Amino acid sequence: MSVSEQSTGRLYGVGLGPGDPSLMTVRAVEVIAGADVVAYHSARHGRSIARSIAAKHLRADHIEEPLVYPVTTETTDHPGGYRAAMEEFYEQAAARLAAHLEAGRTVAVLAEGDPLFYGSYMHMHKRLADRFPTEVIPGVTSVSAAAARLGTPLVEGEEVLTILPGTLPEEELTARLAATDTAVVMKLGRTFPAVRGAFEASGRLAEARYVERATMDGERTGDLADVDAGSVPYFAVAVLPSRIGSAHTAQPVEPSAGDGEVVVVGTGPAGPLWLTPETRGALAAADDLVGYTTYLDRVPVRPGQVRHGSDNKVESERAEFALDLARRGRRVAVVSGGDPGVFAMATAVLEVASQEEYAEVPVRVLPGVTAANAAAARAGAPLGHDYATISLSDRLKPWEVIAERLRAAVSADLVLALYNPGSRSRTWQVGKAKDLLLEHRSPDTPVVLGRDVGGPAESVRTVRLGDLVPEEVDMRTILLVGSSQTRWVRRGSGGEQVVWTPRRYPEV
Repeated sequence: MSVSEQSTGRLYGVGLGPGDPSLMTVRAVEVIAGADVVAYHSARHGRSIARSIAAKHLRADHIEEPLVYPVTTETTDHPGGYRAAMEEFYEQAAARLAAHLEAGRTVAVLAEGDPLFYGSYMHMHKRLADRFPTEVIPGVTSVSAAAARLGTPLVEGEEVLTILPGTLPEEELTARLAATDTAVVMKLGRTFPAVRGAFEASGRLAEARYVERATMDGERTGDLADVDAGSVPYFAVAVLPSRIGSAHTAQPVEPSAGDGEVVVVGTGPAGPLWLTPETRGALAAADDLVGYTTYLDRVPVRPGQVRHGSDNKVESERAEFALDLARRGRRVAVVSGGDPGVFAMATAVLEVASQEEYAEVPVRVLPGVTAANAAAARAGAPLGHDYATISLSDRLKPWEVIAERLRAAVSADLVLALYNPGSRSRTWQVGKAKDLLLEHRSPDTPVVLGRDVGGPAESVRTVRLGDLVPEEVDMRTILLVGSSQTRWVRRGSGGEQVVWTPRRYPEV
């Protein structure tokens, strides 16, 4: 059926590519040639980049519809502010295009890059596509153009690419840049100082590249760190290229002793969902990973990284090994489960690092979600008031000390988070602890048993202290023992168990 025979016209969102007219697709050229109406956005000065890209394909008999923004970066006196002014503009622009479509005319809306990738066309699409036949013609994005102009891979293998608008708050940009493998930050211009600050704060500035007006006149590329903030236009992007690809193309550099550091990271109680963005970034940036093999297995394998796994009982040796690597210029991540500062590797690393021979090796500790916090969240809020954290392991301290601390904490009516309750070689501590607790707590006191929280064998249940069976507790279990104020109820028709400790304590 020809256009003239259709009851309505057809709407096209036409991607023009990043700027060079020769990068327009054949389909884009065909659609423009066959359209009755060509629409394009512009600022109030009337110049349209989209129109300039497609200029040689426009006919004298094309009906042109310039969609002129009422405001771009300047302020507005619209009573509803910037957002309301733009919404009103989009409604009016859509109405103008709808009039052509209802008259049976074919309308091609021109869009730089790809129409549905941070493009103005999408505002027309959302308002018209459910009313008129519509086709979107994809275009080469500025992301692809920037990577091509830099001549370096953007992503390779299992790497993750993150696309970010530079208009995000600097702290949010920092977190996302720290957590990802590769990234492109769009919409620079006035946002550039904050974007540069985010790259620096995330430790990624040295890797970052800059591309301005890719494939257009005035194209410029370089290192982001060298760019003058006052010279950056809106049509510029910041790029974190592939670490794998960069490693393949860069000249090998021998590490300098001053470049090394040790970062002690916590992976949380289980897999990737529990990692903080800062920890993700540190793990990705490391040359070497050092840790208990079980915890190393939680970290994705990255080409070029060296992994040094060991048994769980050689903490001092592991710490010394990591510091020796860093002293030779390696960036080392020491991997702990949970939080590295809670019964984990941070103490061991800092203890060895206090020796004179390692005094100049930088050491950082990054927090992780603790087993206690993870189990508490699954159960409700048993740690909602004061609580004490005690390890039942007598491998590094005598049982008499453990028992004394248990008595002190339970007599103070604190909720208890009991780590390392038992193992194949330690089977009696939980029973001893239960007897001691029952001297001060009611048998009805709720006890949360969290096992493998976040893992495939996760089990979280609550029992009475009097019904606690020590033989059911192993090394992968944490116990949260309530205080006299801790509540334990069942909610809803499913009888879900919820445990919480009120923040308000009764007056004595």
